[in-house]
Amino acid sequence: MLSHVSAAVLHRLSTWGLRLDRIHRTRDLRSGGRVGRGVHLHAAPLAPEDVDEVDGLAVTSVARTVVDLARSAGFEAAVAVADSALHKHLVDLDELSSVAARCAGWQGAPQARRVITVSDGGSESVGESRSRLAMQRAGLPKPKLQWKVQGDGRTYEVDFAWPELRTVAEFDGLSKYGRLLRPGQDPAEVVVAEKLREDEIRDLDLRVARWIWSEIDDFAPVADRLRRAFAASPAGAAWRR
Repeated sequence: MLSHVSAAVLHRLSTWGLRLDRIHRTRDLRSGGRVGRGVHLHAAPLAPEDVDEVDGLAVTSVARTVVDLARSAGFEAAVAVADSALHKHLVDLDELSSVAARCAGWQGAPQARRVITVSDGGSESVGESRSRLAMQRAGLPKPKLQWKVQGDGRTYEVDFAWPELRTVAEFDGLSKYGRLLRPGQDPAEVVVAEKLREDEIRDLDLRVARWIWSEIDDFAPVADRLRRAFAASPAGAAWRR
Protein backbone atom coordinates (compact mmCIF):
# COMPACT_ATOMS: atom_id res chain seq x y z
CA MET A 1 0.00 0.00 0.00
CA LEU A 2 1.05 3.61 -0.48
CA SER A 3 2.85 5.06 2.51
CA HIS A 4 5.19 7.79 3.72
CA VAL A 5 5.18 10.87 1.47
CA SER A 6 2.96 9.17 -1.12
CA ALA A 7 0.29 8.67 1.54
CA ALA A 8 0.86 12.23 2.79
CA VAL A 9 0.03 13.56 -0.67
CA LEU A 10 -3.24 11.62 -0.74
CA HIS A 11 -4.15 12.68 2.80
CA ARG A 12 -3.36 16.30 1.77
CA LEU A 13 -0.77 16.75 4.49
CA SER A 14 2.24 19.04 4.28
CA THR A 15 4.94 17.82 1.92
CA TRP A 16 7.33 20.72 2.48
CA GLY A 17 10.92 19.51 2.64
CA LEU A 18 10.03 16.00 1.49
CA ARG A 19 11.33 14.35 -1.66
CA LEU A 20 8.61 13.60 -4.19
CA ASP A 21 10.73 11.74 -6.73
CA ARG A 22 9.77 8.23 -5.58
CA ILE A 23 6.55 6.37 -4.89
CA HIS A 24 6.62 4.87 -1.41
CA ARG A 25 4.89 1.61 -0.60
CA THR A 26 4.86 -0.49 2.58
CA ARG A 27 4.31 -4.25 2.78
CA ASP A 28 3.35 -6.06 5.97
CA LEU A 29 6.70 -7.81 6.28
CA ARG A 30 9.57 -7.62 8.75
CA SER A 31 12.26 -7.51 6.07
CA GLY A 32 12.65 -7.23 2.34
CA GLY A 33 12.50 -3.47 1.79
CA ARG A 34 14.35 -2.07 -1.19
CA VAL A 35 14.84 1.08 -3.21
CA GLY A 36 14.42 0.93 -6.96
CA ARG A 37 14.12 3.43 -9.76
CA GLY A 38 11.15 5.59 -8.84
CA VAL A 39 9.90 3.28 -6.07
CA HIS A 40 10.88 2.84 -2.42
CA LEU A 41 9.45 -0.37 -1.00
CA HIS A 42 9.33 -0.49 2.81
CA ALA A 43 8.91 -3.69 4.83
CA ALA A 44 7.28 -3.15 8.23
CA PRO A 45 4.46 -4.61 10.32
CA LEU A 46 1.05 -3.07 9.63
CA ALA A 47 -1.74 -3.23 12.20
CA PRO A 48 -5.37 -3.20 10.95
CA GLU A 49 -5.75 0.40 12.16
CA ASP A 50 -2.77 1.42 10.03
CA VAL A 51 -4.72 0.71 6.84
CA ASP A 52 -6.91 3.28 5.12
CA GLU A 53 -8.34 4.01 1.67
CA VAL A 54 -8.28 7.31 -0.22
CA ASP A 55 -9.82 7.68 -3.67
CA GLY A 56 -9.95 3.91 -4.00
CA LEU A 57 -6.25 3.48 -3.18
CA ALA A 58 -4.92 1.57 -0.20
CA VAL A 59 -2.81 3.90 1.94
CA THR A 60 -1.42 3.99 5.44
CA SER A 61 -3.66 5.80 7.91
CA VAL A 62 -3.01 9.44 8.74
CA ALA A 63 -1.50 8.53 12.11
CA ARG A 64 0.77 5.85 10.65
CA THR A 65 1.78 8.16 7.80
CA VAL A 66 2.73 10.93 10.23
CA VAL A 67 4.74 8.54 12.41
CA ASP A 68 6.51 6.94 9.43
CA LEU A 69 7.58 10.37 8.20
CA ALA A 70 8.46 11.46 11.72
CA ARG A 71 10.85 8.49 11.84
CA SER A 72 12.42 9.03 8.45
CA ALA A 73 12.18 12.67 7.32
CA GLY A 74 14.09 15.72 8.45
CA PHE A 75 12.91 17.05 11.79
CA GLU A 76 11.37 20.33 10.55
CA ALA A 77 9.60 18.62 7.65
CA ALA A 78 8.26 15.93 10.00
CA VAL A 79 6.91 18.51 12.44
CA ALA A 80 5.20 20.32 9.55
CA VAL A 81 3.52 17.03 8.56
CA ALA A 82 2.35 16.38 12.12
CA ASP A 83 1.15 19.96 12.58
CA SER A 84 -0.86 19.83 9.36
CA ALA A 85 -2.55 16.56 10.33
CA LEU A 86 -3.44 17.94 13.76
CA HIS A 87 -4.59 21.28 12.34
CA LYS A 88 -6.93 19.54 9.89
CA HIS A 89 -8.29 17.42 12.77
CA LEU A 90 -7.39 14.25 10.88
CA VAL A 91 -5.66 12.81 13.94
CA ASP A 92 -5.02 13.67 17.58
CA LEU A 93 -1.97 13.41 19.81
CA ASP A 94 -3.23 10.26 21.52
CA GLU A 95 -3.45 8.47 18.16
CA LEU A 96 0.02 9.59 17.19
CA SER A 97 1.44 8.51 20.53
CA SER A 98 -0.25 5.13 20.25
CA VAL A 99 1.21 4.44 16.81
CA ALA A 100 4.63 5.69 17.91
CA ALA A 101 4.52 3.30 20.89
CA ARG A 102 3.94 0.38 18.52
CA CYS A 103 6.97 1.49 16.51
CA ALA A 104 9.27 1.58 19.55
CA GLY A 105 12.61 0.04 18.69
CA TRP A 106 12.23 0.78 14.97
CA GLN A 107 14.72 2.96 13.16
CA GLY A 108 13.94 6.62 13.81
CA ALA A 109 11.55 5.92 16.71
CA PRO A 110 13.27 8.40 19.10
CA GLN A 111 12.87 11.21 16.58
CA ALA A 112 9.22 10.29 16.06
CA ARG A 113 8.61 10.72 19.78
CA ARG A 114 10.33 14.13 19.69
CA VAL A 115 8.25 15.21 16.70
CA ILE A 116 5.03 14.29 18.47
CA THR A 117 6.13 16.08 21.64
CA VAL A 118 6.62 19.41 19.86
CA SER A 119 3.81 19.16 17.27
CA ASP A 120 0.89 21.55 17.59
CA GLY A 121 -2.24 21.81 15.47
CA GLY A 122 -2.42 25.53 16.21
CA SER A 123 0.14 26.14 13.48
CA GLU A 124 -1.74 27.00 10.30
CA SER A 125 1.15 26.82 7.85
CA VAL A 126 4.62 25.40 7.34
CA GLY A 127 6.05 28.85 8.01
CA GLU A 128 4.36 28.97 11.38
CA SER A 129 5.60 25.46 12.23
CA ARG A 130 9.16 26.35 11.29
CA SER A 131 8.92 29.66 13.16
CA ARG A 132 7.82 27.84 16.30
CA LEU A 133 10.84 25.54 16.10
CA ALA A 134 13.14 28.51 15.47
CA MET A 135 11.80 30.18 18.62
CA GLN A 136 12.46 27.03 20.59
CA ARG A 137 16.05 26.82 19.32
CA ALA A 138 16.56 30.49 20.22
CA GLY A 139 15.49 29.83 23.80
CA LEU A 140 12.38 32.01 23.59
CA PRO A 141 9.33 31.24 25.74
CA LYS A 142 6.63 29.10 24.17
CA PRO A 143 4.01 31.30 22.52
CA LYS A 144 0.26 30.91 22.46
CA LEU A 145 -0.92 30.14 18.93
CA GLN A 146 -3.77 31.87 17.10
CA TRP A 147 -4.37 34.16 20.08
CA LYS A 148 -7.40 36.42 19.91
CA VAL A 149 -6.90 40.11 20.62
CA GLN A 150 -9.99 41.95 21.79
CA GLY A 151 -10.00 45.42 20.25
CA ASP A 152 -12.51 48.24 20.24
CA GLY A 153 -15.53 46.25 19.13
CA ARG A 154 -13.38 43.95 16.98
CA THR A 155 -11.47 40.73 17.51
CA TYR A 156 -8.14 40.09 15.84
CA GLU A 157 -6.31 36.78 15.67
CA VAL A 158 -2.52 36.75 15.69
CA ASP A 159 -0.19 33.86 14.87
CA PHE A 160 1.85 34.00 18.09
CA ALA A 161 1.38 35.75 21.40
CA TRP A 162 3.01 36.17 24.78
CA PRO A 163 0.15 37.95 26.61
CA GLU A 164 2.05 38.37 29.88
CA LEU A 165 4.86 40.09 27.96
CA ARG A 166 2.42 42.22 25.92
CA THR A 167 3.91 40.96 22.66
CA VAL A 168 2.37 39.39 19.56
CA ALA A 169 3.98 38.22 16.34
CA GLU A 170 3.04 37.33 12.79
CA PHE A 171 4.66 35.20 10.13
CA ASP A 172 4.06 36.91 6.79
CA GLY A 173 3.84 34.21 4.17
CA LEU A 174 2.59 35.02 0.70
CA SER A 175 -0.15 32.41 1.07
CA LYS A 176 -1.59 34.36 4.00
CA TYR A 177 -2.16 37.43 1.84
CA GLY A 178 -3.56 35.24 -0.90
CA ARG A 179 -6.19 33.95 1.52
CA LEU A 180 -7.08 37.51 2.53
CA LEU A 181 -7.52 38.66 -1.06
CA ARG A 182 -11.17 38.75 -2.17
CA PRO A 183 -12.13 38.25 -5.83
CA GLY A 184 -11.43 41.43 -7.76
CA GLN A 185 -9.70 43.11 -4.82
CA ASP A 186 -6.54 45.12 -5.39
CA PRO A 187 -3.61 43.52 -3.48
CA ALA A 188 -2.67 46.99 -2.24
CA GLU A 189 -5.97 47.12 -0.35
CA VAL A 190 -4.99 43.98 1.58
CA VAL A 191 -1.63 45.49 2.52
CA VAL A 192 -3.27 48.72 3.72
CA ALA A 193 -5.91 46.79 5.69
CA GLU A 194 -3.18 44.71 7.35
CA LYS A 195 -1.28 47.90 8.27
CA LEU A 196 -4.40 49.41 9.85
CA ARG A 197 -5.00 46.14 11.71
CA GLU A 198 -1.47 46.25 13.11
CA ASP A 199 -1.89 49.89 14.16
CA GLU A 200 -5.05 48.98 16.09
CA ILE A 201 -3.26 46.08 17.80
CA ARG A 202 -0.39 48.41 18.81
CA ASP A 203 -2.96 50.84 20.22
CA LEU A 204 -3.85 48.09 22.71
CA ASP A 205 -0.35 48.44 24.19
CA LEU A 206 0.91 45.33 22.41
CA ARG A 207 4.27 45.22 20.67
CA VAL A 208 4.15 43.56 17.24
CA ALA A 209 6.97 41.63 15.57
CA ARG A 210 6.83 40.31 12.01
CA TRP A 211 9.06 38.21 9.79
CA ILE A 212 9.06 36.55 6.40
CA TRP A 213 10.08 33.13 5.09
CA SER A 214 13.70 34.04 4.34
CA GLU A 215 14.27 35.14 7.94
CA ILE A 216 13.44 31.76 9.44
CA ASP A 217 16.74 30.17 8.41
CA ASP A 218 18.72 32.90 10.17
CA PHE A 219 16.32 33.63 13.00
CA ALA A 220 18.76 35.45 15.30
CA PRO A 221 17.72 39.01 14.25
CA VAL A 222 14.05 38.11 14.70
CA ALA A 223 14.77 36.57 18.10
CA ASP A 224 16.55 39.78 19.11
CA ARG A 225 13.53 41.85 18.07
CA LEU A 226 11.30 39.63 20.16
CA ARG A 227 13.62 39.87 23.18
CA ARG A 228 13.56 43.69 22.91
CA ALA A 229 9.77 43.59 22.76
CA PHE A 230 9.63 41.34 25.84
CA ALA A 231 12.03 43.66 27.70
CA ALA A 232 9.82 46.69 27.01
CA SER A 233 6.83 45.10 28.76
CA PRO A 234 6.08 45.71 32.47
CA ALA A 235 6.71 41.99 33.14
CA GLY A 236 9.86 41.82 31.03
CA ALA A 237 12.49 42.43 33.69
CA ALA A 238 14.16 39.09 32.97
CA TRP A 239 14.73 40.16 29.33
CA ARG A 240 16.38 43.50 30.15
CA ARG A 241 20.14 43.69 29.94
